[in-house]
Amino acid sequence: MKIKLALLLALTSSCLFAADDPPHPFVGVIERLDPAFDNLLAPGATIEKLAEGFRWSEGPTWYDGGVVFSDVLANTAYRWKPGASVGKVTGADIFLRPSGLWQATPGFREPGSNGLTRDAQGRLLLAQHGERQIARFDQGVFTTLARRFDGKRFNSPNDLAVRKNGDIYFTDPPYGLEKVVDSPLRELPYAGVFRLATDGKVTLLTKNLTFPNGIGFSPDEKTLYVAVSDSKATRVVAFDVQADGTLANERLFFDAQARKDKGGKGLCDGLKVDREGNVWATGPGGVMVISPAGKLLGVINTNEPTGNCCWGDDGSTLYITANYFLVRVKTLTKGAGW
Repeated sequence: MKIKLALLLALTSSCLFAADDPPHPFVGVIERLDPAFDNLLAPGATIEKLAEGFRWSEGPTWYDGGVVFSDVLANTAYRWKPGASVGKVTGADIFLRPSGLWQATPGFREPGSNGLTRDAQGRLLLAQHGERQIARFDQGVFTTLARRFDGKRFNSPNDLAVRKNGDIYFTDPPYGLEKVVDSPLRELPYAGVFRLATDGKVTLLTKNLTFPNGIGFSPDEKTLYVAVSDSKATRVVAFDVQADGTLANERLFFDAQARKDKGGKGLCDGLKVDREGNVWATGPGGVMVISPAGKLLGVINTNEPTGNCCWGDDGSTLYITANYFLVRVKTLTKGAGW
């Protein structure tokens, strides 16, 4: 299914505050927990606020010379480009509105797009909560890539990652729906991890995770990481990727529950992987940087619930969506695939 939508390139501010509502303060710090962290983030590195005024920023990706990211609650995708005003409410322009639900429909608590990425041709891919599908946006046209499994609608696709062969792996928790797991709109009784093959076939890879969320591959694509946003057991798990693209050997990669129990804001959410195989996973306290062996090296602590991150510029800048804010950190590594 293809739907043409006018691309909104707003020249006005991205501000969502009322005129008398002051901007939220942003205070981020960097926690260095292991000497190896200095090889990834210079001792003088700082967190730079780029834009603010969003209701819940999510799913950033480097696209068309800038960062495109979702505001899930506002049913809007924004774009920030280098050279835009920095650190102000005026930092980003509307890129897509609506981004995830094309017409008013009851039953959705988070109607917008969530996770975004690019395919091998550089086209924008979206996990759309409101339309409950994986879609592609190219030259002003949305194309539905997958919206059902076994004849049933997805819950609300959340995040996605593309293999080098073009297959799209995505997670499907019910966060976009009112009443979440108790939503009467649910057709699948589980939150799955799926693969959308290049021939259009959708395969269920696992239904054993309560709230699968962020997703990403190791540089050699032999391991798939999935974040679990379960408030009672928030963590990152790993799977072996089999020769046929299916998953095996589910195991705990990093348990973040202790950080949550100590007051860290947020749950394990989006994640990305660098070229050395370190996992940069949003979770309690911000972005947790975890070695391939599962050791926590440091934390980019945004002091906000933090939705996701992506690599941009030349692949060495980490852009982070943290609640009301878009921020960035210059690193000493690059994202896998750059």
